[in-house]
Amino acid sequence: MAEKLERLPGFRDFYPDACDLRNYVFETWRRVAARYRFAEYEGPILEKTDLYRRKSGEEITGQLFHFVDKGDREVAMRPELTPTLARMAAARQRDYRKPMKWFSIGPFFRYERSSKGRLREFYQFNCDILGEPSEQADAELIAMAIEVMLEFGFRQGDFVIRLSDRAAWMDWLTERGISGDAATEVLQAVDKLGREEESKTVAQLAAAGTSLDEVRAFMAQTEAVSARATAISRNLGARGFGGFLEWDLGIVRGLAYYTGTVFEVFDIGKGMRAVAGGGRYDNLVKLIGGTDLAACGFAMGDVVIGNFIEETPHAKARLEEWLAARRSTDAFVVVADESRRDAALAGVQALRQAGLRVDYSLTPRAVGKQFSSAEEATASFAVIFGASAESVSIKSMSDRSETACEAGALPETLLKLLGRSL
Repeated sequence: MAEKLERLPGFRDFYPDACDLRNYVFETWRRVAARYRFAEYEGPILEKTDLYRRKSGEEITGQLFHFVDKGDREVAMRPELTPTLARMAAARQRDYRKPMKWFSIGPFFRYERSSKGRLREFYQFNCDILGEPSEQADAELIAMAIEVMLEFGFRQGDFVIRLSDRAAWMDWLTERGISGDAATEVLQAVDKLGREEESKTVAQLAAAGTSLDEVRAFMAQTEAVSARATAISRNLGARGFGGFLEWDLGIVRGLAYYTGTVFEVFDIGKGMRAVAGGGRYDNLVKLIGGTDLAACGFAMGDVVIGNFIEETPHAKARLEEWLAARRSTDAFVVVADESRRDAALAGVQALRQAGLRVDYSLTPRAVGKQFSSAEEATASFAVIFGASAESVSIKSMSDRSETACEAGALPETLLKLLGRSL
């Protein structure tokens, strides 16, 4: 007996219902990106492993799907897009007007333990602004992240943006003579506060030259410790988004390339998951491509946002409205007389070419069963090809009223009944 082949752990099969959710997420992302006038781009799924080593060091390889290809090159499936963006921007930034407002939606791969909201394969929405060093770019990205959440149907009280500033942390560490690897150790400990055993955190901070009490005292500082964060708050307040923002120095983001303000979008009440995050990374383009270019960005994954939508009634209701509209059928063509099947096929194609969503039974079936199929397809109308060679009957599936028309006038007549025009 042949071995049963199953999908790999952490990967997904996208059956139609799963594809529907994914498409809803993608469409929402693209709709908001268009409002903010971001241009879509994409990079390769496979990159040289050294691209990620240059950004994160040798330890990154433990999180990669990487191998040596047939050209004897060490390559990796991308775990994130920012290094690719930095490489692309460095190569051709002169060809684009600044600021460069770019977004991408694509698949990513990380070899890590799967858990709720985290899989080994996932899709991610990446939004970045390059070539603009001011805090106004950071505020624009945070506003965009808030609007994405609102577009999904989330409300104030469902999520919060937690804002921090790594530069403020670096100033504080410098005052205490903590730099280099020791500073990195402190930020890593802060990033894991609440998720790591306190004794381990205390030891890590002590080895770096500080203490948990000192760290907590600094974390109690107000937003005034960061002029950039204060400006961002003012910007978002002017947009009416101030109620979504919280100052939290406990947010430092795990990636070492962040240089300034950082933020995360948190799910309130569902375990305080981060559903998106980002910040300013002004040195990465130079590190990877040798070009000095200010940059900031954020990313949102489809797995965690999909879970959040499913768990939030009003967000799920918006998804269901979208699904109902997407799955609806404008017309179901009923072949009541098989001698008119050719004419019915011509009608099906004419209606589809007019932009309508049309279905019909591929093989001969009883008229009653065809009407049942029309109801299952939530068709607005049934188009009936009966014994008459000249006319067609259009029946409303809601009030059962009927309209007769010539076969040649079918698209125009149906569009009028639907309240549309050619």
